[in-house]
Amino acid sequence: MKHALHIARADLRRNLRSRETLVWVFVMPLVFFYFIGSVTGGFGGSGEAKTRLVLSVGENPGFLLERLEARLAERNFELQRAASAEEFAAATLRLAVPANFTQQVQDGVPTKLVLGGRGEGLSGDYSSLQVQRAAYTVLADVIAVSELSGTLAPQELAKLDLHPRALSVELSNAGERKTIPRGFEHTIPGTLTMFTLIVMLTSGAVGLVIERREGLLRRLAFAPMSRAEIVLGKWLANLGLGLIQVGWGMTAGALFFGVRWGPALPMIVALMFAWAALCASLGLLSGSLARSEGQAIGLGVLASNVLAALGGCWWPIEVAPKPMQQLANFLPTGWTMDALHKLVSFGLPASSALPQFALLALFALLVGALAARSFRFD
Repeated sequence: MKHALHIARADLRRNLRSRETLVWVFVMPLVFFYFIGSVTGGFGGSGEAKTRLVLSVGENPGFLLERLEARLAERNFELQRAASAEEFAAATLRLAVPANFTQQVQDGVPTKLVLGGRGEGLSGDYSSLQVQRAAYTVLADVIAVSELSGTLAPQELAKLDLHPRALSVELSNAGERKTIPRGFEHTIPGTLTMFTLIVMLTSGAVGLVIERREGLLRRLAFAPMSRAEIVLGKWLANLGLGLIQVGWGMTAGALFFGVRWGPALPMIVALMFAWAALCASLGLLSGSLARSEGQAIGLGVLASNVLAALGGCWWPIEVAPKPMQQLANFLPTGWTMDALHKLVSFGLPASSALPQFALLALFALLVGALAARSFRFD
């Protein structure tokens, strides 16, 4: 074991001195976290980011404007008054409030709020719906005050807020969450799973190919250590690099992107350890079978991208057709993502991920045994 640890430390130091490895372990995951998480997190994604809404307000809007702004704030809008017509026209989401807004409503004059720049896709539709809900809530307040007192005034609106509601809604948990994870909630676990596999199948495998070509493995074969110690040392070096990537990705996800790993964090750590162990075994096997650096890199990039796409790392597998979901059940990336969704996104107990953890651990042992059998010095 002493010799194996010595080899592992030496190989890990060498890997961490490589600029390419440092970029793919520490930099590129953050780039993918931010870019893909931002793109996929617009509608119902993780986090509670406010939507910016720019207002153009005519003269003498009156007290109903305050009521409208309060209702918009309840819908998670960040409100900003436009300083110029150009700023208003350039806003992604904008709302024009006419002059004499309150007075027109009091006089029974039909009044229009003009919503512009609604955006595209689900995010734009959602923002438009929220603005309309805020406006219709103000309209409902006006109707209610008119029915109760016959006078539309600030004090009457204040009384309305204190008036007991004839209808109330009681919220409670209906069971397990079924909402498909979006944004950083899916992107960070998926990207982390994919990058751990990519780094092991490229850097981990290529290093072994180079050592074989340069005769370093033959020199190790004549050293006073067993074949098992050498193979174990190489595997531990891969495992160490994988664990560094996993630890960095999980920490960065929590600190920079607000991912909540949840109460099942120990199980998540155990699951990602099993995944890193499997990736380390795959990297060792690939490095033993590849005849050149080009073969190792090509096989690693192709295999990792195919497994990531089919296993649900690029997008939630729940949105894929049923046959693709069934295929993911037979892939290690699919096992990992299924378990992470259960623990991180759906809040299920740690025991729910035990089958996936067992499969990853068993597969890591089987592939590791195959890699040890295939290991060659020249």
